[in-house]
Amino acid sequence: MISKNTDLGLLLIRISVGGLMLFHGISKVLHGISFLVDNMGAFGYAVYIGEVLAPLAILVGFRTRIAAVLLAFTCIVAIAVAHAQDIFSISEHGGYANELLMLYLLGSIGLFFTGAGKYAVSKNNKWD
Repeated sequence: MISKNTDLGLLLIRISVGGLMLFHGISKVLHGISFLVDNMGAFGYAVYIGEVLAPLAILVGFRTRIAAVLLAFTCIVAIAVAHAQDIFSISEHGGYANELLMLYLLGSIGLFFTGAGKYAVSKNNKWD
């Protein structure tokens, strides 16, 4: 019989959600966010928290629940601001048009409820 390893599963989800979202943040660090600041003012700079700091925290497992809330909020804002026209759309390949953002959003919400697991930098705080 195969035993469960929930902590390894949580690590893989953290790598998926945090690691892959980090690429979006790195892109914004390298190429700038003037398009966001032009449209959203100073609030546009929050993208660095939601797409760089929160994914890094999720990836290493530091205050994962707080970071997951920040990432989820970032995804909601991205859907509302940049992808609202696709909320009820199917892509040209047959999938949900916002499926990538929804995977990040739902993955981060899942991490909020579960926490980071034992393979994390910090695991003794209620926000881990």
